[in-house]
Amino acid sequence: MEFYRKWFQFLAVLITNSYWAFPFTKAIYQGPFKVVCAPGLNCYSCPAAAMACPIGSIQQMLLSVRLSWSNGQTYLALYLVGGMGILGSIFGRMICGWACPFGLFQELLHKIPSQKFGIPRVLRFLKYAILALTVFILPLVVVNEMGLGSPWFCKYICPAGTLEAGFPMLLLQPGLQDIIGTLFYSKVMILIGFVIWSIIASRPFCRTTCPLGAFYGLFKNAKMVKLVLDETKCTKCNECHPVCPMGVKFNESPNDSDCITCLRCMHEGCQFGAISLQLGGIQVHSPDIRKKQQEVAP
Repeated sequence: MEFYRKWFQFLAVLITNSYWAFPFTKAIYQGPFKVVCAPGLNCYSCPAAAMACPIGSIQQMLLSVRLSWSNGQTYLALYLVGGMGILGSIFGRMICGWACPFGLFQELLHKIPSQKFGIPRVLRFLKYAILALTVFILPLVVVNEMGLGSPWFCKYICPAGTLEAGFPMLLLQPGLQDIIGTLFYSKVMILIGFVIWSIIASRPFCRTTCPLGAFYGLFKNAKMVKLVLDETKCTKCNECHPVCPMGVKFNESPNDSDCITCLRCMHEGCQFGAISLQLGGIQVHSPDIRKKQQEVAP
């Protein structure tokens, strides 16, 4: 199953970044598909991006709200938040595990041989603070004299934007090198920090910082596609713990908001069929226990 998930992740990257004319245009795609948000974290300003970033789109909507209201325009992009809510209520953080380019990037980095370390669970709450402050509150509250805010997360933090847009645009438009400054270099340092952290720890950005993952995690009780634990079959062997890329202890927290439904706990961890995949309360997939028992038999 992990093999198929990886191919699905690569396919999602190709679909999300399907504008391959950028080496000739040397510009960001502005066509009709750019009004559609990608399900995962993928920078709007990436020259290959055919879709918008949901987090960037929310910030752009909020940072102009006060200016719009002062001009008598009272609108909110409810389709944007509603669309993200629909995805969250169906898949939850499964999107992070199957359709996020930056999630795939971290997983590939983690395959580099090195000593591996865990991530303190308390850091998982940081992403909710980042979601609230940099995506919702600051763009709406901190404005300039014209009443416009700033896209705080994209501008000051997002390592995906630096990787997918910052470096490629500097290569495509060398003239931009004359205007880069402290802000760009600080974001490069953030990216380098997450690159190194991803090599020695699994998915650190997803687990501690990503506001999109935090948003999808809010739907843990409502999502339709989920892994379910059969406590009558669970032996508390804890084999589901070490295989989880998000540090979730599934048998202890089967409804964890950090679960990305990668299915590794079901296929690589549990040997007793205690974990199954459900869609709307209906079991749609469970591992072949007899085959797994034959594989582990001496």
